Amino acid sequence: MAVVEHPLPGGPARPDHGVRRRTGGSLPGTVSAYVAAVVLLVVTLVPLLFVFVGGFRTTPQINENPAGLPKPWVLDNYREILGSSLFWRFLLNSALIAGAMTLVTVTLGAMAAFALARYSFRGREAMYAMFSIGLLFPLSVAALPLYLWLRQIGLLESYLGVILPEAAFQLSLTIIILRPFMREVPGELEDAALVDGASRLSFFWRILIPLSGPALATVAILAFVTSWNFFVLPLLVFNDQSHFTLPLGVAAFQTQYSQDTARVLAFSALSTLPTLLFFMAAERKIVGALSGAVKG
Repeated sequence: MAVVEHPLPGGPARPDHGVRRRTGGSLPGTVSAYVAAVVLLVVTLVPLLFVFVGGFRTTPQINENPAGLPKPWVLDNYREILGSSLFWRFLLNSALIAGAMTLVTVTLGAMAAFALARYSFRGREAMYAMFSIGLLFPLSVAALPLYLWLRQIGLLESYLGVILPEAAFQLSLTIIILRPFMREVPGELEDAALVDGASRLSFFWRILIPLSGPALATVAILAFVTSWNFFVLPLLVFNDQSHFTLPLGVAAFQTQYSQDTARVLAFSALSTLPTLLFFMAAERKIVGALSGAVKG
């Protein structure tokens, strides 16, 4: 007959080996995660630091020691670019196109997500699957037919020729993020609004849109940053330098000043700074909304 031992009151408690094994087993995973994060941080930040610091040097200094620090620090490169009207023209074009594209994308995406989340109709899931497949469809595949189509309807050298296609390609991600948020709103809330005399459209604008604020902020941020960094589509549409966005402006500047490496680095750094600061400021909202979309 087996004897069951009970710990005496006040005696030493036996260690839980199972808990210790679980705790010890998680330590290598935690260390690996921190090492991976540090490596990723270094790989990401070192090129950025090289570009920003390189703008404070002269081209002879860079040629002599590419990885060195400025000796002395030179402000002329940044000063000349910030004093150039061409840089501010590129910046204004990027802001105008990105802002208009964001407005179109969020408005249409919210309406489509509302229909896919709150209405039941035949083919709803198939339509949602089509938007999901749209994430796998790169712009480069449609570059030639898109260019021919824009030329036929007269949208070359027009801001609309960039805004509308960019919004179309961004709609898939916008709908996929917004739909789970809109589905999480209780149906009882919608029923109560309808009983009080509100229409479905009124419920959408007055109740659902405010409740989906974090998700809307996230898709707006993603759309803005994506549009700001677009290169291929503006390259297809614009030939006039006065219409160039910042990415196209960087390419044109590199071609014009190919021998002046320091000035090119300064221009690239200033072009990257607005979207980098914008994305860093909005990071928490993006992570929170994407987590909600995954749970949905």
